[in-house]
Amino acid sequence: MDFSGRSGEMVVFASVAEEGSLSAAARALGLTPSAVSRIIARTEQRLGTRLLLRTTRAITFTAEGEAYLRGARRILADMAEVEEAIADQGVPKGRLRVSAALGHGRLAIVPLVTAFSARYPNITVDLTLGDEVVDILGGQADVAVRFGHLPDSPLTARRIGDTGQVVVASPDYLQRHGTPQQPEDLLQHNCLRFNFRRAEPNWPFIRDDQAFSLKVCGNIECSSGEALAQFARVGAGIARIGEFSVADDLQRGDLVPLLEAFNPGDREPIHAVFVGGSAMPARVRLFVDFLLENHRM
Repeated sequence: MDFSGRSGEMVVFASVAEEGSLSAAARALGLTPSAVSRIIARTEQRLGTRLLLRTTRAITFTAEGEAYLRGARRILADMAEVEEAIADQGVPKGRLRVSAALGHGRLAIVPLVTAFSARYPNITVDLTLGDEVVDILGGQADVAVRFGHLPDSPLTARRIGDTGQVVVASPDYLQRHGTPQQPEDLLQHNCLRFNFRRAEPNWPFIRDDQAFSLKVCGNIECSSGEALAQFARVGAGIARIGEFSVADDLQRGDLVPLLEAFNPGDREPIHAVFVGGSAMPARVRLFVDFLLENHRM
């Protein structure tokens, strides 16, 4: 491969990030370490800024280097997409990295991925389930399914559904600690809460058409709605979580809905988030369209 052009420089820079050192990148690309160093220096000179900070032990990226790496990865992925589409006469293919929350992903996204893969067998879906917010601009995922209201960002978001919230506890917990009859009774109970930054610290309620919120507390916090449901199921406390994650538990009687007369009926939006624009890979567009068409929550 010719590494003299800008795309070649991006390949070298991305390889250094992937391999963790200039020498490892050189081996992967079939170059000498000095050649890789010259290419990096040439890129920095052309851009007029430092991209890498090199010591005898490690390589770190400057802020400009991080931005250049994100852009390089997107451009190289777009170039690969175009070449693949031409080579395969427009048949969508390639790797699609999808991130979804653990509980919702297991219950709703896994079945959709199964159906999507059957329709588009040349697209490899790389699904990661977890409640951490991935960096899409940084290349950690192509599409992320996220709950709640989204902060302003250059990303594109399509609303694929929403879910209500319900306060629940196990029959065992209620037998041991009593059943709250009013929202204020929760102040005497162990309330299980989310610990991530976007989580609302107070629980909302409504009484006589007046909305209010209550600051609850407890000795267990967690990033996963599925885990909170499990804590509630084994009697650890009272949780307020998405209806979708406890629908089966409520039907079986493993969990009991509480304070429904005070439920404000708030809905939490669910979005598919991705990098949009005219250069969006076909596999991303197809998957987002599939979610819009088939997501039932």
